[in-house]
Amino acid sequence: MKGLNPSIKHHLVVGLLIALWIFVFAFIIKPFDDGTLNFRSWFLISFGFSILAFFCYGVLAVLQKSIYKNISKWNLSLEIGSVFFFFLLYLFGIYAFYKSPILKGGYSFVEFFSVIFLKVALILTPVIILARRYLIKLIPIKDDVLIFIGENKLDILKIKKTDLVCISNAQNYVEIFYIENEKLHSKLIRSSLKKILEDFTFLVQIHRSHLINPSHFKSWRNSNAVILTQIELPVSKNFKESILTL
Repeated sequence: MKGLNPSIKHHLVVGLLIALWIFVFAFIIKPFDDGTLNFRSWFLISFGFSILAFFCYGVLAVLQKSIYKNISKWNLSLEIGSVFFFFLLYLFGIYAFYKSPILKGGYSFVEFFSVIFLKVALILTPVIILARRYLIKLIPIKDDVLIFIGENKLDILKIKKTDLVCISNAQNYVEIFYIENEKLHSKLIRSSLKKILEDFTFLVQIHRSHLINPSHFKSWRNSNAVILTQIELPVSKNFKESILTL
């Protein structure tokens, strides 16, 4: 997964779904019934486990939003880490509830983990994965804004993604070409093409000195040059394949 819906409200809905699923699973299916638990005990287990699931997922929602806000990206490792954090928090939470005076559970931690928790985790994992993938589709679509920040204090440019045409190397600077009021403009900032490409992965390198926004590709001038919106650029042999698919 390469994205995250940071909305706490949306994730609390997922937390509620998880809680309801656990209540149904524990109360109706009774996956770890040993024949000694009465109606009251099953209700307390089901209710407590579901409430704790909602609480733990709420903690995760707040934490992951803070991380996403600070690093402005999300990847598979962070996604796996988030789900693992939820299960770890949930494990200790429900075990503390299980051993509390309310339930007075007799299992040791190892027994509780193998007999009870693994079953809960098994039925929860696909629900969490599918729900989190669906939440990405709920992210509001809005105009992407690119912010270029250079090494100098005043090196900053804020433009819409659709307005960016290309970026060219200019010794210790890069020159950013963009459309404004239907005319081509440019701005120099102190940075490098390598850093720009790392920060804005949608760009395509067509030459050691040029990156382009693929949405502004118009046509080939010849085998060694391309026409973009209001500008032409050379294409080097080493990067020709990357632009042939545009």
